[in-house]
Amino acid sequence: MSAPLTLAQFLQQSTEQVEAAFTRIFPEQWPVQQRLRDSMEYSLFAGGKRIRPALLFAAVESLGKTHEHAVAAACAIEMIHTYSLIHDDLPAMDDDDMRRGKPTNHIVYGEAMAILAGDGLLTHAFYVLSTAASVGKASTEATLAAVAELAKLAGIGGMVSGQAADIMGEQGVTSLEQLIAIHREKTGALIAGSLKIGGLLGGANARQLAALDQFGYKIGLAFQIQDDVLDLTGTTEKLGKPQKSDEKSQKVTYPYFLGIEGSRLEIERLTDEAKQLILQAGFVKPQRLMEIADYLLNRDR
Repeated sequence: MSAPLTLAQFLQQSTEQVEAAFTRIFPEQWPVQQRLRDSMEYSLFAGGKRIRPALLFAAVESLGKTHEHAVAAACAIEMIHTYSLIHDDLPAMDDDDMRRGKPTNHIVYGEAMAILAGDGLLTHAFYVLSTAASVGKASTEATLAAVAELAKLAGIGGMVSGQAADIMGEQGVTSLEQLIAIHREKTGALIAGSLKIGGLLGGANARQLAALDQFGYKIGLAFQIQDDVLDLTGTTEKLGKPQKSDEKSQKVTYPYFLGIEGSRLEIERLTDEAKQLILQAGFVKPQRLMEIADYLLNRDR
């Protein structure tokens, strides 16, 4: 019997599985314009932590199942995350020139193609997720529930609504509560969706699904606060974008309200509460979720 994977090995394996699937993600017989394909692949293969697929796989495994049948769902979520980054970087949104140490998509391919690349990844994500029942051997019922969950949390019921609130908030966020509401939707929704979809594909019961959902929102908020702290304390080399880019854009962040030390204490509190939710929900193998929560707590990029 082989030894369990370390967290580093698990994260590496998750990344390799998703990126291997990405090489086959666009059917060769489809008439996809080459420049559009290049633009989509430029951002898909630009690196990143691939934390959402890892969380989805960890949720499946927490239920005592293997996650091979969940690769299509993990790819779909990462494609939606990638599309959101392409669009976030556009001049009309955050107007960023660098992402993960490379020129942003619109700098390389132009604004029009970047918009279309984001559109392509968003729509193709749902095609890919819909194949989970036939390709990945997930049940039809679980696949349909996963499609509905992703459509809600990636769209106007979550991430898109959060982005809209963020844009309006740039005109004057006046309270910490407003900032929390923005990031609960903008960042937390897709992280929670990754976990809940993993739970659906792994056969979680109602209590476990609720725990995964709330675990996701809490670590998602902690993730965003950590991003805000790192924007002030990290290096340009590690962040892959200019340090203090939020400050230069005059964005209101958690350290503005809580200070750096207060923000770090809030990250610890949210992470501890998230872990307790999982420990109390009767998962067969909760350890991987605990490890990822701690990994996100201590990340430096």
